[in-house]
Amino acid sequence: MTEFYTSKRIDNSRLARPSASRWREYARRMAWAGALACCALLYTWQHFQDIQLRYQLEELQARQAQAMDLNQQLHLEAASLTSPMRIDAIARQQLGMTVSAPAQFLPATTDAPRDAYLAQRVPTQPAQ
Repeated sequence: MTEFYTSKRIDNSRLARPSASRWREYARRMAWAGALACCALLYTWQHFQDIQLRYQLEELQARQAQAMDLNQQLHLEAASLTSPMRIDAIARQQLGMTVSAPAQFLPATTDAPRDAYLAQRVPTQPAQ
């Protein structure tokens, strides 16, 4: 029996080896994709921070409105408590004070003794 050997030429000229330029291109694309992902994450983070700050701002504005209402109520209460008519009524009814006669009035001077007084307390009900 006879054997035949054939030699077949294989043309590898169309094959291209992965060169360094391909790896550089791949790295460049990955860098661009990473930068784009970082920008997207930064935008998303800023967006959610904005929403959170808006909620905090609304809460602070509501608290400020409550504080302003309370402040107004306290000013009205202070004005009613320092009303001269109220003070006069308390002085006459609860403390038993009376209006001083002109002869009882002594002008306050710097040489007056410290234990001097200008008004007397008159009891409204006799003691039993």
